[in-house]
Parts: sequence; C-alpha cells; structure tokens
Amino acid sequence: MIKKQLIECVPNFSEGRDMSIIKEITDVIESVEGVKLLDVDPGKATNRTVVTFVGEPDPVIQAAFLAIKKASEVIDMSKHSGEHPRMGATDVCPLIPISNITMDEVVTYARKLGAMAGAELDIPFYLYEAAASKKAWKNLATVRAGEYEALPQKLKKAEWKPDFGPAKFNAKAGATAIGARDFLIAYNVNLNTTSVKRANSVAFDVREKGRVKRKGNKLTGEILRNKKGEPLRQKGSCKSVKGIGWFIEEYGVAQISMNLTNINITPLHIAFEECVKSANIRGLRVTGSELVGLVPLKVMLDTGKYFLNKQQRSTGVSESEIIKIAIKSLGLDELGTFDPQKKIIEYNLRSKSETPLLNMDLAGFADETASESPAPGGGSIAAYIGALGVSLATMVANLSAVKRGWEKDWKKFSQHAEDGQAIKDTLLQLVDEDTNSFNAIMEAFRLPKGSTAEKATRKKAIQDATKYAIEVPFKVMEVALKSFDLIKTMANSGNPNSVTDAGVGALCARAAVRGAFLNVQINCAGLTDEKYVANVLKKGKRICQQAEKLEKEIMKIVDKKI
Repeated sequence: MIKKQLIECVPNFSEGRDMSIIKEITDVIESVEGVKLLDVDPGKATNRTVVTFVGEPDPVIQAAFLAIKKASEVIDMSKHSGEHPRMGATDVCPLIPISNITMDEVVTYARKLGAMAGAELDIPFYLYEAAASKKAWKNLATVRAGEYEALPQKLKKAEWKPDFGPAKFNAKAGATAIGARDFLIAYNVNLNTTSVKRANSVAFDVREKGRVKRKGNKLTGEILRNKKGEPLRQKGSCKSVKGIGWFIEEYGVAQISMNLTNINITPLHIAFEECVKSANIRGLRVTGSELVGLVPLKVMLDTGKYFLNKQQRSTGVSESEIIKIAIKSLGLDELGTFDPQKKIIEYNLRSKSETPLLNMDLAGFADETASESPAPGGGSIAAYIGALGVSLATMVANLSAVKRGWEKDWKKFSQHAEDGQAIKDTLLQLVDEDTNSFNAIMEAFRLPKGSTAEKATRKKAIQDATKYAIEVPFKVMEVALKSFDLIKTMANSGNPNSVTDAGVGALCARAAVRGAFLNVQINCAGLTDEKYVANVLKKGKRICQQAEKLEKEIMKIVDKKI
C-alpha cells in the first residue's frame, strides 16, 4: 500500500483589496481535482493575498500553474502599490513537503512547475530557497531586490537571466519566484502577564537573532559594538526561530509570537520548552499556546511523543492519544478549542467516505459484514483480525512498560508498543482497501463492451483491478506475518500476567495470514498473467507455512507459562 505524498503550495498574489479578483484565482485552484483549498488570507495594507492549498504533487503544480496564469490576466502590476515587497502578480510560489515526500523531490516539482509556466507564459521565473539554481538566489530578498520597479534594468543583465521564461520585462505580470522550502509554523506562546516588555525579553532569549549586547542592564544599558560600529548580538537558544513579544487585547494577555522556519532544526515542542525555561527565570509562567493556521500530523506526533518520553510513559499508544497529550502539554486549548480534524493538515484532507468501515462501531461493522452485500468480505475481516492480534501484543508491551519493578525497561517496551501500533494502523487501512479492491473489479465489469476498442479497454481494466484485488490481501499477509516477531517477544519476555493475550494474538495473526491467502487464491483464478500468478502463489504458500510455524512456537511458550 502506497502512502499518499502531500505537498502544500502557498502562493502570494499582489492583490488584497478586490476579493472578486482573488476569487477568480482561487476558483481555478479549486477546479483541479485532488487539490484542497485550505486558506485565503488577504491584506489591505499590503495589497497582497496569501493562499494555501494542498494535495498530491502533480495536481498541486497544475493548480499552481493555473493560478499563476490567471493572476497574470487579472492583476496589473503597473498599477500596484502596497506595503509588502513584491515583484509580480504572483510574487512568490513556494512548494512545501507535508508528508511522505523529501525536500529533493519537492525541488524537482518546483522546477517542473517553473519549466511548465516558463514555456507557456510570457513571464520571467526565478527559483529560490532549496530550489535555487544559484547560491545567492536561495535568499528571496536577493531575488526580489529592487522589486517590480527594478525589473526592466535587471532583466537586461546577463546575471539576472531568469531560470525559466523570457529575459524581458512583462509590465502587467512582473516576475515570479518559485521555490521549495520547509514548512513554516506561526506559533504564539501565552504568558501570565500583560507586559509587552517582559514578553519581548522571553522572545529575545529564544529567537535565533537574540538580542543586542549591552553594558550592565540588559534592557537599558549602553549597546556594545564591534570595531565597525555594528551592534554585538547575544544569540538566542533556538535556531530557525523568529520571535517578538506583543499584547493581544482580545485575550488580555501578552504572547511570544514566533515563526518556526525549519521544524527539523527547532521542533514545536523545543520552542515551547525554551519559552517555559526563559519565562520561569524571569518570574513569569507560560499558561498555554496557540497555533496559527494548520500543521502537519508529524509535528503533533513528535510533540506528543516528546512529552510522553519526558513522563517515562510508553509512546506506543494510539495516534489520537498522542495528539491529546500534545494538545494538553502545549495548552493549545487555552484560548479556544483546538480541533485536530480542522488543524492537522492530513486530517483536514481526510474524508470519512474514504474509510467507511473504520468509521463504523463494532456492531455496525458486524451488521454490515452479515448483510446481503458481498463486501466487506473475507479479505477485510482477515485484515481486521490481524489488527486485533497485533493490538493484543501491543497491549502486553504497554502493560510491561508500566509493570512495577520493570521501570528500567520501560523504554524497550515502549518501542515494542510503537512498532505494534504501526503494524496495527497499516492493517486497519487495509480493511477498507480490500473492499475498495473488490469494488474496483465490479466497476471494471460494468464498463461497456460493444466495440472492439471498448472490449479491449474493459478487459484491461478487469485484469488491472484483479491484480489490485490480489495485491491488497497479499499485503495483509506480509504485514500480519511481521506481527509474529512482536507477539513472540511479548510471549517470551512480556508481562507474564498477559501471556494468554499474546497467545490469542498469535491465533489472530495466523488466521489473518491464512484468511488473506484464500482471497489471493480466488482472485488469482481470474488473472491471465500466469507468471505473475505462479510467483504470488509460491510466495503466499511460503508465508502461510511461516505463520503456522510461528503460531505453534508461540503457543508452546504460552502453554508452558500457564
């Protein structure tokens, strides 16, 4: 099962006053299937709108191209004015990795977008940040130097030849910078004070830029300077963090307002902890915090696991429990409700229609299985049995992590439980995917078969869908087989009071493997690729043999202990 790659695109358009123009741009973004518009943030003073949308890479760059094209048609840069630096109708268009994709891959997509736009549109395009073709162009400020007004002269110089598009001035559209950068998190930490001065003191302790060095009093003393007369600076504790203190009248509290520009260097929880440390030294207290906009799931999971580790508690708990710990530890619900379904990007994108079985309760799932509908069938049930089996082993690991007298081994059992959670989550996803594979076969059979071309298309669709219906239960077999290692470890060295739970887990895992193989076998009968079928059946039989052997070994351990 391939996990979806997700990237975010945050284009900035040089229009923030006429919302009808912005709507024309966002309409073309939303016209692309597979893209979800998350946010539209216009600014009147800056005359600029920041748009955020997300999806898989190819739909995202298609939507970005259409947005750049539309902006060049509806925005006239020769008439533009605003407080924010700008050089084009679409001023900047950064792509940001969200999940299951590397920065190098995102750079490739940024360049693909630049090449597409450069070939189709009469606009100069520059690459910046991680996608930059020149070291100096990594910095957006360098690329945008002189802004729109400097473009006529800059484009005449060889050193300012754009990466894509013509080296000539487009008076209406200007120029656009396309980039790849890390996710930026806007994050505010709340203090039990109304003093901006004290909030700034904390911000200066934490932000990378730090504060100017002074003689004597840190706030009012004479500024210390180098031989060139430049102020000397005391660096803050967090790299890739910008910050300042301010007072929010709406809430009646002062905050440290931060931008985390590289969460791989300074994660959310570290920035929070550094604020707590600085506040405590200054006689202040952090009371909670606030996330502005959306965050990737990984940020919340990393935060939750950090605080669980700090408590010496197992990190092998459910995803929802980890997120709950993160919310409570950071106090994200102090100023308002923090809804993970709305604030976490992956959850915001997820549709309940994609996982109808997982959204049922136990009775509903059993009723649906027992109905006259052929799906869910044996494949989905095999995946679910496998998920229950590894869940039992995960439970034993978590019980072992908190067993009195076993405190020194809590981290080892925590890792075992985390491994179990990963296997469980994969098997649960396969519950719905198996039903989806059956539905794909049914859809293929419904295709028209009148003409020779239609018959050929239908035949190919049936064969492709059948192969998909083989690969899904085969994946169940492979994943369920992996769970035996954890189950056997828990039977051998887990909490002895729960050894029978490990035994039941082994029985479930073996049933999952054997049950999924039955689905592999019956679907292989409908496939014409004999070489593929022979290879799958050979591997499947071997997995079944391994599962039976491991089940017997585990049950021998269980029987001996009880």
